[in-house]
Amino acid sequence: MIRKILLVATVALGIYSATAVAQTPSGTLKVALPFDVLTFDPQHFQNQNFPFIKNLYDSLIEYTPEGTAIPSLATSWNIASDNSSVTVTLRKGVKFHNGTVLTASDVAATLKKAADPKTGRNVYATMAMVKNWTVIDPNTIRLNFVNPVPEKQITDLLQFISPIEEDSIDTVETKPVGTGAFILAERMLGQRVRLVANSNYWRNGEPKLKEIIFTVFSDNASANAALETNVVDMIYGGDARSAIRLRNEGYQLIQGPGPLVQTFRLNPTRGPFRNEKFRQAFTYLMDRNAILQAGYAGLGSVTTLPWAPASPAADKTYDVKYEYNLDKARALIKESGLSVAEINDWKILVKGEDPAAVTISQIVQNTLTKVGINIGFEIKTNAEYADAQVNGKFDATFGGIGNIQKFPTRIGTNSIYRPSKNPVFGEPHPFPKYVAAIEIINKTFDPVSVKSAYDNLNRILIESAFAIPTNTYDLGLIVASKNVIGISKEIDNMLVGRTITVK
Repeated sequence: MIRKILLVATVALGIYSATAVAQTPSGTLKVALPFDVLTFDPQHFQNQNFPFIKNLYDSLIEYTPEGTAIPSLATSWNIASDNSSVTVTLRKGVKFHNGTVLTASDVAATLKKAADPKTGRNVYATMAMVKNWTVIDPNTIRLNFVNPVPEKQITDLLQFISPIEEDSIDTVETKPVGTGAFILAERMLGQRVRLVANSNYWRNGEPKLKEIIFTVFSDNASANAALETNVVDMIYGGDARSAIRLRNEGYQLIQGPGPLVQTFRLNPTRGPFRNEKFRQAFTYLMDRNAILQAGYAGLGSVTTLPWAPASPAADKTYDVKYEYNLDKARALIKESGLSVAEINDWKILVKGEDPAAVTISQIVQNTLTKVGINIGFEIKTNAEYADAQVNGKFDATFGGIGNIQKFPTRIGTNSIYRPSKNPVFGEPHPFPKYVAAIEIINKTFDPVSVKSAYDNLNRILIESAFAIPTNTYDLGLIVASKNVIGISKEIDNMLVGRTITVK
């Protein structure tokens, strides 16, 4: 028996509708970015790439803001009764930007890239559950899993996969060829990116805009000034404090359904962080309320666990049990047996171009002095920081983690939380209990056992203490003029330009 999943698309989200009225794209959306794009690879889920992924590419399926799976490039997905495979049927007639027609062969090539630890970027960890895949015909592909997989985890994977044209995969970082509503027309490194409407786009009546021009600004203040003087229509990815000020001045402030959790990542392969008791002390050393207020103007909530409030694994009792407590931190530091020289032998890696990261790092630095720890910063540019963070070239650093509103083991898409081939930890994984806890969740289906599996994972996360969550925050904050209408709320807080018009 196979369960066929085919959901009706909704006009409200701009999903394909045969009754939609075709229109000629018109108008230009001018967007300010306080950062430059890193790459156009849709499998590289860094915040610098979020303005482009959903504009240059489409996913196999999408989620509504409430988390309901709906069709996109896949018109249906059939999950085997034993949850050991899923058969995906592709929409017919969809064309890539270069004019070639999307087929299952392109999806297979995209999956191959995702399954390679050298090229799969953030999608690689999610692909661990996939054993192999079979192209059944030009419009059908079946993914076979290593073990039975919960339904929500399957749809999370399909929502994560954005097909790349097969012959363009090797050059995707600089020459994107997707099926998205917009096509890359121009990129001036460090200055601007221009996207133009895809005249062959498969969703009727979209995109509504003729073009989107992204201008890179050196800092948030410059981006804010550009909005206030009508040089741009929108800021994407600005800081929370500026966003609140602009909202109070009458601008639109859009918060999406996909917050991130800020975590203080501790590298257990370096310096004093090899010591478990020393790492555990940092659970009590985080002044979470101060971090939330100073770094994010209170937009978000404090958390001791790496989950959004809506996650099935969320447990707010931990926020009370492990709240800021210098006495408990001092006791754990003493238990560690480390010398004064050892507990001071490290630095905080800081993304110097991110004001929130600088501010919250300063808060931690100040707190640490209260327990006898005096350390400095290692400040990097955005590009340098991204390389150091993903490849474990740090002692400790703040970094956001995503997918926290989805199936709990999707946390493994983040480098520090990967249960296998972890780029920070290396092999073998130093926390086998964590790896086992992830595996248990992936194999557990009945509600009672699922709850127990989540509780087990949460206990192990606190015990291992390789990443210390502090608060949720919105990565993709959108502040826009009132003349911008039709802004969609995307599940991962990415910018969706196809539904937008500018009056």
